Amino acid sequence: MPIIQVEMLKGRTLEQKRALAEKVTQAVVETANCPKEAVKIIIREMEFENYSQGGVLKCDEK
Repeated sequence: MPIIQVEMLKGRTLEQKRALAEKVTQAVVETANCPKEAVKIIIREMEFENYSQGGVLKCDEK
């Protein structure tokens, strides 16, 4: 049973998350040769103040 974790910044719509789940599931089915019902996906959304790149919080970027 493949378990995929996706971490991303908040802001995606429900429709975008549905499409992501569908396409990631299909990719795993094709490459891991497993039924789609076996694929589990966890989507974790981060607040902009909880993500930093290059020493700068995303919420502080201009």
